[in-house]
Amino acid sequence: MFTMDVDAIGYVAAALTTLSFFPQAIKTLRTDDTRSISLSMYCMFTAGVAIWAAFGLLSGNGPVILANGLTLIPALFVLQKKIRHHLNKGER
Repeated sequence: MFTMDVDAIGYVAAALTTLSFFPQAIKTLRTDDTRSISLSMYCMFTAGVAIWAAFGLLSGNGPVILANGLTLIPALFVLQKKIRHHLNKGER
């Protein structure tokens, strides 16, 4: 019978979901184009990532801490750009 560490499964899932987010975040940061991003969705997404990171810290869940902690950094940068564009009405 094959057994696998449950945390290993979590780390694989964390790596895949985190890595899948980065290409779009990098493109947005490079082009400074946030027109296709919904401000309300991105606010909820970033808040959700932050709450998941807090949950991971409080529960000691390594995969949740890693995935959400790493995703939160570029998510905050993209959200900041989106809010700035929204406030300047120069939706790019």
